Amino acid sequence: MRIHRRAALLAALAAPALPAGRASAQGWRPDRPVRIICPFAVGGLADLMARLVAEPAGQILGQPMPVENRTGGAGGLIGTDAVAKAPPDGHTILVNSSAHAIAPAIVARMPYDVTRDFAGLALLARAPMVLVGHPSLPARDMRELLALLRANPGKFNYAAAGTGSTVHLTGEVFRAAAEVDIQFVHYRGGGPALQAVMTGEAQIVGTSVAEAAPQIRAGTIRAFGVSATERSPVLPDVPTSVEAGLPRFQQDIWIVAAAPARTPPEAVMALNAALRGALTRVEDRMAGLGLQIPKAVVTPEDVNNFVRSEMERYVAVLRAAGVKPE
Repeated sequence: MRIHRRAALLAALAAPALPAGRASAQGWRPDRPVRIICPFAVGGLADLMARLVAEPAGQILGQPMPVENRTGGAGGLIGTDAVAKAPPDGHTILVNSSAHAIAPAIVARMPYDVTRDFAGLALLARAPMVLVGHPSLPARDMRELLALLRANPGKFNYAAAGTGSTVHLTGEVFRAAAEVDIQFVHYRGGGPALQAVMTGEAQIVGTSVAEAAPQIRAGTIRAFGVSATERSPVLPDVPTSVEAGLPRFQQDIWIVAAAPARTPPEAVMALNAALRGALTRVEDRMAGLGLQIPKAVVTPEDVNNFVRSEMERYVAVLRAAGVKPE
């Protein structure tokens, strides 16, 4: 019996997965491997999510989805630009982090337009940030940390990971919410910034729960608060920023998948269905890493609207901090 196209689409979106080799939403399926380009090095959250969903999404679509790390610096611009200029046929997609929406706020001459040159596919994951410090700090919780920083304006530093990075943004959001004067010291990425706090070279940093959790458990860093309204299952003993008395301290890192603009709508919907189906297969592994599947951002249109709103928010935060595009 022939199923109505609309009903078929809704069924594909609702189903956790389709068996390998079967056609996906609206009948579109790739006729060769679908490249996933990640603009960051192996080991980061964007790369991790790309590799988590690649195999199950490929099974749903009936084609392998190899991950290619197209780095070279420039905050992910090189790999992202490669996808923007790829043929819009559904066989090349991007998996990027929050940097996708941050870049326009800090780069004066963008090689592409985030909203015009990409079609959103799926918001793959979100992870709250956690404010941590070196154990030598004479502060055991957020209340004591705020008292310490306010009593010593400009004397303590925050390890940032480059202007406009998610780690930097987290520090700016914290500074504004806490109304404290802290010095920003920039490092060459989130890993080095966290390492600087672990060694005592820097005092505090805001990093993802996924990256900080092992060090918090080991006692090499101290957690002051998770920048979210609900506690993280990975760090159940760490209070939220709301519980810690700093409700305006809200910041997370997210991972998004996108295709070149003008990719056929049926391909966009099929890729959306495959990626969302893949997420249901790896949800337990994501939870163990402190990553959450975004439940409110479902359709490609939702993804486009989300990225646009995040771009506007990042611009506001960075302009308030005096950061201008260069």
